[in-house]
Amino acid sequence: MEVEYQEEYIANSRGVQLFTCKWLPLLSPKALVFLCHGYGMECSDFMRGCGTRLASYGYAVIGIDYEGHGRSKGSRCYIQKFDNIINDCSNFFKSVCGKEEYRDKKRFMYGESMGGAVALLIHKKDPAFWHGAVLVAPMCKISEKVKPHPVVVNILTKIEEVIPKWKIVPTKDVIDAAFKDPVKREEIRNNRLIYQDKPRLKTALEMLRTSMNLEDSLGEVTLPFFVLHGEADIVTDPEVSKALYERAGSEDKTIKLYPGMWHGLTSGEPDDNIEIVFSDIITWLDKRCGAADRVISAQPIRLPGPAIRNFVPLSSSESREKRQKHKRSNYFCGWKGRRMHHHSSM
Repeated sequence: MEVEYQEEYIANSRGVQLFTCKWLPLLSPKALVFLCHGYGMECSDFMRGCGTRLASYGYAVIGIDYEGHGRSKGSRCYIQKFDNIINDCSNFFKSVCGKEEYRDKKRFMYGESMGGAVALLIHKKDPAFWHGAVLVAPMCKISEKVKPHPVVVNILTKIEEVIPKWKIVPTKDVIDAAFKDPVKREEIRNNRLIYQDKPRLKTALEMLRTSMNLEDSLGEVTLPFFVLHGEADIVTDPEVSKALYERAGSEDKTIKLYPGMWHGLTSGEPDDNIEIVFSDIITWLDKRCGAADRVISAQPIRLPGPAIRNFVPLSSSESREKRQKHKRSNYFCGWKGRRMHHHSSM
């Protein structure tokens, strides 16, 4: 199916110009899907594959670069208040939904990593508005292994207003840890719209506070959702997605964990794996679009075939042991520490 691409700048409530983009099917769309990108990322280039793929299956896909991210204006990757991101996205998404041609369409969010937290918090602003969310390796809980000591947080909090933009938080190369395919990894590294410097102090603290607050309120999540996570993810802990699935109050909730896959499920895996992931996403969306007036039972998707097999302890994998040498100790976007074994409930 052919896809039309559009770009537009809008002004947020603070007068900052924000970049927005759309991938549209030529026919009337099945539903609207709003993209919430991850920390340091952007929509037009990095999420182009997602946008074009979903649009080719009949969905209108709409993205926005957060203030300071991608093509939007503002200090690079500086998050003064996480609520600013939530409000900007919510206002823009609702403005699109209000257009006459879209008023009768279902409304879904698609969030990756930090964008998963953004999507969940947008939902909390107006729980009845959204018909569902696809959450790819979401940042919605801080691993116990890497939560900073309260004393450290207290010290940093005291100086965050003095040096809010100071690039103080140490970090290793996220791209190396997140994206498996070496060709895709280099393409991402060469994307100059992606922020690849150290996180700023206030940004890190805002993300930490947001994750901890969200963790405390997972039971308030009520929208239908599909959470996906690579079991070999060393950027955000798969246990985070399990906690969301187990604690959320949603009647319709689905989880799928992919053995051997890394953090970048939709952009950093070999093509065959990406096909599997998007097939699952499109199947989930299509089912919700075709079942407007009935509740779909909460049931995890079972893992078919040799490429997606029953859960196994990742510590048994030789490649996993090699990658553990690159474990991150950052907490700002959900870096996890030692992996805990778990078993499938599916």
